[in-house]
Amino acid sequence: MKKFIYKSYDELPLFLNAETISELLGISSTTVYELMHTKDFPVLKLGNRMVVSKERFKEWVDKNSGGNP
Repeated sequence: MKKFIYKSYDELPLFLNAETISELLGISSTTVYELMHTKDFPVLKLGNRMVVSKERFKEWVDKNSGGNP
C-alpha cells in the first residue's frame, strides 16, 4: 500500500486525481470514479483524464460535511 505523503492541505497538489481523492477520503478509487460522474462533484475533464482543483474539492467537502459554506 502506498504511504500517504501529504500532511496538510497546503501540501496537496493544485489538482487532485482519483488516487489522491481516494486516499484523502479513505474510499476506493472505484467509488471516487463514481463520485466524479455525479452532477454536483466539481470535476474538470481534460480529454480522458478527470481531476479536481484542491480549492473546489475543499468547498465540496465543506458543503457536503456540514462545514463552513
